[in-house]
Amino acid sequence: MHALIVVSHPDSQSLTHAVARSFAEGVAESGEHTTEIADIAAEGFQAAFNQADRSAYFLQKPLPSNILREQARIDRADALVLVYPVYWWSFPGQLKGWIDRVFSNGWAYDEAPDGTLGKRLGRLAVHLIGIGGAERGHLCAAWLRQGDAHADRPRDLRFLRCARRHLGVPARCEWASWRLPYRHCAGPRRQCVCEGGVRRYRSV
Repeated sequence: MHALIVVSHPDSQSLTHAVARSFAEGVAESGEHTTEIADIAAEGFQAAFNQADRSAYFLQKPLPSNILREQARIDRADALVLVYPVYWWSFPGQLKGWIDRVFSNGWAYDEAPDGTLGKRLGRLAVHLIGIGGAERGHLCAAWLRQGDAHADRPRDLRFLRCARRHLGVPARCEWASWRLPYRHCAGPRRQCVCEGGVRRYRSV
């Protein structure tokens, strides 16, 4: 199995990146599987859906070369893992733009004139690893104390339903760590929180 791990966070020392690296190490430990980490922030992926993307959506022009490269990465993979911080209960803007541009008509699905959809990614397992937290006294902290109903909201992302329904993808949300107070961590405390989160979720 080959897994493409797409991580979206501007700070390479963040918990998000630590979890992505640990996930890759865990996959590779058996010696039977391989991984590739796509750090779309470091690579400078342009998230804005543009006129070239629109023309490609209507099958009027070829896809931009950078989108073809991203699709080739996925074509080489058996599993796609998205690792990201949860912003406003959803994806960061750059990752959302990556999804908008890469999962294009004619590659991820076929849209016929009568509106029917051909699902083209049924072979690809998709896993979402969303990470969030709040310090005590932060606005979100009160919501988190109210129970799992709020903590589970990211699992209801529309992308999951759309991926299953329109792409044929067996997508699932592995976990969302809502109670790690890492936002204002620094030095040894930040390292301890990161290492603790990595140990806890390494078996995902």
